[in-house]
Amino acid sequence: MTTVSEVMTANPVAAQGDDTIQQVASQMQQGDFGSMPIVDAGKVVGVVTDRDIAVRAVAKGISGDQPVREIMSADPVCVAPDCTVQQAAQLMQERQLRRLYVQDGDKLAGVVALKDVALEVGDQLSGQTLEEISRR
Repeated sequence: MTTVSEVMTANPVAAQGDDTIQQVASQMQQGDFGSMPIVDAGKVVGVVTDRDIAVRAVAKGISGDQPVREIMSADPVCVAPDCTVQQAAQLMQERQLRRLYVQDGDKLAGVVALKDVALEVGDQLSGQTLEEISRR
């Protein structure tokens, strides 16, 4: 069976919790990312999305100079590199997630997105997963 390590984007760009909201927003804009993992000593401790920046910071008047950990979602769902793509698809469907972070021990190894899963498990399961995600 295909594992997430075979389909993931390896070594994704990540931010530190102490990085400012503005720094992270700038990195996301430059890289055309909709989200970015937040790491501490290489371990994923959170994730921030463009929506988090808009809703949790800008809309509330929080300064871009504040640390991104103030607006991140803590404890994102992570899987091991040997997790199968089928298991990842099931987890994404159950938790209504568009991406999972791949953690190898205490280090961020990659990110697997719904599109990566769709290419492996086929359109039916990915369509069901996307439908579940869209309901939230």
